[in-house]
Amino acid sequence: MISSLLSRPSLHHPLRLIATTVSLLSAGIGLSQVQAAEPPPQTVTCPAALPADTRCYNHPDSTGAFILMAIPAQWNQVLVVHAHGGPELGTPRLSRTEEDLSRWAITVKAGYAWVGSTYRRGGYGVTMAAQDTERARQRFVQYFGEPRRTLLHGQSYGGGVASKTVELFATAKNGRSPYDAVLLTSAVLGGGTTAYNFRLDLRAVYQHVCHNHPRPDEPQYPLWMGLPAGAKLTRTELTQRVDECTGLRLPAAQRNPLQQQHLSDILNVLKIHERALIGHLNWATWLFEDVVAKRLEGRNPWGNEGVRYQGSSDDAALNAGVLRYPTDPTAVAALATDSLPTGNLPVPVLTLHAIHDPVAFVELESNYREIVAKAGRADRLVQVFSDESEHSYLSDPEYTAAFTSLMDWVERGTKPTPQSIADLCETMRSKEGAKEGNTCHLRPTYQPAPLGSRVAPRSAP
Repeated sequence: MISSLLSRPSLHHPLRLIATTVSLLSAGIGLSQVQAAEPPPQTVTCPAALPADTRCYNHPDSTGAFILMAIPAQWNQVLVVHAHGGPELGTPRLSRTEEDLSRWAITVKAGYAWVGSTYRRGGYGVTMAAQDTERARQRFVQYFGEPRRTLLHGQSYGGGVASKTVELFATAKNGRSPYDAVLLTSAVLGGGTTAYNFRLDLRAVYQHVCHNHPRPDEPQYPLWMGLPAGAKLTRTELTQRVDECTGLRLPAAQRNPLQQQHLSDILNVLKIHERALIGHLNWATWLFEDVVAKRLEGRNPWGNEGVRYQGSSDDAALNAGVLRYPTDPTAVAALATDSLPTGNLPVPVLTLHAIHDPVAFVELESNYREIVAKAGRADRLVQVFSDESEHSYLSDPEYTAAFTSLMDWVERGTKPTPQSIADLCETMRSKEGAKEGNTCHLRPTYQPAPLGSRVAPRSAP
């Protein structure tokens, strides 16, 4: 496909090739290309975690996405538009959005309506997912009317989606933006070009240590591909290979000395917790395959030339022997266009991130703060941090404090501070009384280190 693409004279110019590749990432479907007249939402049973009097609706969108809506009986006329994490590979399924609605049931319990999209296809594509998120908001308004306020919430990968959504679609129309404010939680905020570099590092360091992904007797391929075409490797088999090399799932006392050394080398160099190793290695395999083979025409957006790895039992041998790869500038540009935030915030944005998040490193917040500051929009960003080691969900009062603080910022012009959000969290926690998960772990004075302290720095392509 690459050779045929490059053989076309009309695509020899790099900008034309970037535009073609970006269309693969966004699936080439704009909001204006889909007919507005679609079947109305179907009433469905709400997830059990929601209040019993909540009304829920499923809207199969003409793009292929499923849109789920929930409206509490005592709706405060504020809509929360949710961008889910992932990205999830495979065919879109309604249950994916039901899981998020259940996970963030506190949103509906607090009086907000909720709408979320599965996105139209599985796999990577931040701009595509941003389009689908905006379509979900439009569909809610089409059937249930314009809410008094609209908040956008992005979680994990969905944090990157929400950051792109607000930059693309929160421009003022008739004097008002369709979105009033944004909450980004546990967010992947560096774009695919920055946030996933460490997963190439993981593949390269893991292969240097373990030599089994791929094995020596299997077809060899550049690790940034994730997997070569036709590969039959399963997640179960990869986990078994990790166990074989590191004894990961064994109690520490049952690992042999070589396994323990292998595991320590990998974890120390990558600065990840052992419970996150399999997840990151899976993403560096099947998500990389999706991005490279299906979205970037087989081109490489991640490189590690000149990277200096540190923390192993023999750094000299590691750096001398680890596989090195250059980036393809066209692929880097395409992935950046699709996913990298510009920092041009048209509305207030609040981020909430666990300090010990094992999936989306908290240092990504430093990267995002720098992007926003360079765009001259630092006054529209507040960041708050929780002393937790979770990624998928923090605590109910932390989310409600964040939403309430955003509403005060929008409606009263009261810009929150990390301390004011922490104080509000404690107030909400005390009102709910003693129950499981009713905790506040916010640390108002915490500031994350630069991303380069966590992920081995590399030169710009």
